[in-house]
Amino acid sequence: MSHVGFPPAGNYFCVMNLPETFQFIFEPELLQELEQHSKLISVKAGESILDIGQQVVVMPILLTGTLKVSRLDEDGKELLLYYLQSGETCAMTFTCCMQQFPSEVKAIAEDDITFLAVPIAVMDQWIVKYVTWKSYVMKTIRNRFNELLHTIDQIAFQRLDERLVAYLKEKSKATGSTLINLSHEQIARELASSREVISRLLKKLENDKRVLLYHHQIKLLSQL
Repeated sequence: MSHVGFPPAGNYFCVMNLPETFQFIFEPELLQELEQHSKLISVKAGESILDIGQQVVVMPILLTGTLKVSRLDEDGKELLLYYLQSGETCAMTFTCCMQQFPSEVKAIAEDDITFLAVPIAVMDQWIVKYVTWKSYVMKTIRNRFNELLHTIDQIAFQRLDERLVAYLKEKSKATGSTLINLSHEQIARELASSREVISRLLKKLENDKRVLLYHHQIKLLSQL
């Protein structure tokens, strides 16, 4: 079930649910409008909140959990773009929202998440009305753009074993755990590789005492 494509209705949100940092960067009037116009949505781990080709009419601001944003190539292989965490939003979603284009990315909950669905109807107004909102949006676009450049650099200039190590570290950082719950097949999809190649590289990391491999789990060791 996807959620970002559907407009919110009614007032379902308590302003106290916002990340604490938002209390300091947004004006009280903007916080009140967030409470008035937005909808709080909860999603279980593994559920999609946005799919490729879906019309986007709300922008999600993540409150809790981790959201994975990726896209597919012509062969259907998935490529990880970036992760979203508390207080962050998706720049790709924002641009699709404002220009009324269908989504070019998919977003899946890595764990149980809650997010604030901000309707497109108020976002245009807030850009002009609130300096802090415009700053938040522009900072989001800049940060996501830098992450995309980093991803391109990895694909273009790094060997796959280096990309795998960087991926595992990023995954650990995003989840806050050194135990990663992913199969070799899932990792291969996100790195646009094959399961056999990823399994071989992971086995080498285990032989080098940098990880421990379990069934659908990988334990990162300090040497990684």
